Amino acid sequence: MADSRVGLVPRLRQWAIGRIRRSRFLPVGMPDKRTDEDRLGRPFNQTVLVYFPNGADALYQLRPWFAALQALDATHGVVAVFKDSRTAAIVRAESGLDCVTLARYGQLDEILALSDVKLALYVNHDPINFECLRFTSLMHVYLGHGDSDKGVSISNQVKAYDFCFLAGQAALDRTRAGVMLYDAPARSVLIGQPQLDAPAPVAAPDPNRRTVLYAPTWEASQPSVSYGSLLTHGAAIMDALAGTYRVIYRPHPLNGVIDPAYGEADAAVRARADRVDTDVPLERSFADADLLITDVSAVTLNWLPGGKPVLVTRPRVPVPPSRLMDTLPLLDEGADVAAVVAEHLTADPTAAARRELLEYYLGDTTPGVATQRFLQACTDAIELRDRTWAEHRALGATGP
Repeated sequence: MADSRVGLVPRLRQWAIGRIRRSRFLPVGMPDKRTDEDRLGRPFNQTVLVYFPNGADALYQLRPWFAALQALDATHGVVAVFKDSRTAAIVRAESGLDCVTLARYGQLDEILALSDVKLALYVNHDPINFECLRFTSLMHVYLGHGDSDKGVSISNQVKAYDFCFLAGQAALDRTRAGVMLYDAPARSVLIGQPQLDAPAPVAAPDPNRRTVLYAPTWEASQPSVSYGSLLTHGAAIMDALAGTYRVIYRPHPLNGVIDPAYGEADAAVRARADRVDTDVPLERSFADADLLITDVSAVTLNWLPGGKPVLVTRPRVPVPPSRLMDTLPLLDEGADVAAVVAEHLTADPTAAARRELLEYYLGDTTPGVATQRFLQACTDAIELRDRTWAEHRALGATGP
């Protein structure tokens, strides 16, 4: 009787865990770890693996890469590995990629041992990436999820990857200057931003007034890089522009995750906006706007190719030094927002200076060029992996 009870307890625990994971009550940011059991014991047939252990609230990091990954899938085959089945289902529906949920590290180990995967791609620096980074038979490449002058864009974590695919010379210079004991030129490949290759949507202007897009970043998990403007500028921007302009608000999906005050400010701004863009691509928001107000973030660089004016809010933490931040107008707390917006919509005084920064930050922005550079960079990495892996196996076979 005692033996049966001992075995019953862990079975009940596993049953309860399974029920919770299958329920709708597990927080969206917490992976449900529901393994795709039918994929166990079977190899991946693809050459490239995208590793994304995060929940659906972080999909803003992966979505911009969908088109480029679809193109890569057509040439080399791509499988995306998740720890959350809900996130995998969303990506599967939106991208058409082969998406697999694996709960435990050992399951990935088992499948890779049967597979001929050669290249692993990552869009963030999540510590859980190391569950995949440990595999020595793969070439590991960091893609990131948008280039910016944020302090967090410089990270010692780049050393974990074989290569980093960067947008332009600005990112390489930033890494070379900020990361010690790291050969940035040798470990970086400049590809531009494939995310910008998508055809721009046809603009849907308001016939009676100009449109301003307010797209702030979140509060950040580190005080030193808290560039978010919701608390310092949000209400003032909405009050100053109300009635005169159509104001589109594009909130960051992580607002309020660290500081509840940001969540409250986000709700207040949503209530005052003419339109809240949460379910449309960034390109749609860009197309409909005549001017952008944003923070120190990747949104700024994505906006540049459109050639329209932009204002960057001045945060309470130091503005990171860069050519871009030295060029763009900074919107101070307490500024006459309406007057500043009117001036830049009318005269756009920084237009020429912004054009001069395009190539430095984004490379060749001719539609399609960045995607082709991405595909070629992946092919080059795969071929380098094959040569290097063959050398290592030969060395292992012959001994030192």
